[in-house]
Amino acid sequence: MKSFSVTDIGLKRTVNQDYVFSSEQEIGKLPNLFIVADGMGGHNAGDFASKYCVQSVIEYVKNSDDVTPISILDGAIKYANKMLRQKASEDETLEGMGTTMVAATVYGKRMLIANIGDSRLYVLNRRIKQITKDHSLVEIMVESGKINAEDARFHPNKNVVTRAIGGIDDSACADFFEVDLNEGDIVLLCSDGLSNMLGDDEILQTVNELSSNLEETGKTLIKKANDHGGKDNIAIILMKV
Repeated sequence: MKSFSVTDIGLKRTVNQDYVFSSEQEIGKLPNLFIVADGMGGHNAGDFASKYCVQSVIEYVKNSDDVTPISILDGAIKYANKMLRQKASEDETLEGMGTTMVAATVYGKRMLIANIGDSRLYVLNRRIKQITKDHSLVEIMVESGKINAEDARFHPNKNVVTRAIGGIDDSACADFFEVDLNEGDIVLLCSDGLSNMLGDDEILQTVNELSSNLEETGKTLIKKANDHGGKDNIAIILMKV
């Protein structure tokens, strides 16, 4: 397995609140670990939230006595939520901070994904499949039939999430998914700074054209997101099976 990770501030933001972690090596009992976090809050709070969340997750994973990947990641998310809320209670400049998070670990031909918020994980080969489900206001509107998926990308409330680590509530309820991987599959983790700027078809076309070089693929996706407006920070992790 090969991987490449990158973040970009975009064209409109003054602070990069996205944070990535990518390790093809063992982290605690997990054979590898990949994380994208998209922070929310004030000028410094969102930046702090995403980084501190990922650091807390890694700390928990390294020291966890849990046995299964799902119990390790679930415990790590709950621990990170506790740590963020505690930090926010100690510093009023961090009050209300939170972050989305999508994380994945690959073992054998299987991949476990944990998701909370609207950062996403896709599996791409001849087609593109979104594995995660957004925890957002516009996703609720899509499911109820009020808007379609394309309209959701441009909706004025597209950044309103219904679940996050940190500021929203103390439950930090993540969704978990498990999928089979095939040789040649490309896995993409990203923040909404990419998925709001590029449609699925454009992501798939870019990945298929450049998949032999993950770094070039990642940088091209960043460029295209910025060419389409770069309205938010952009975080990308690409993995090739």
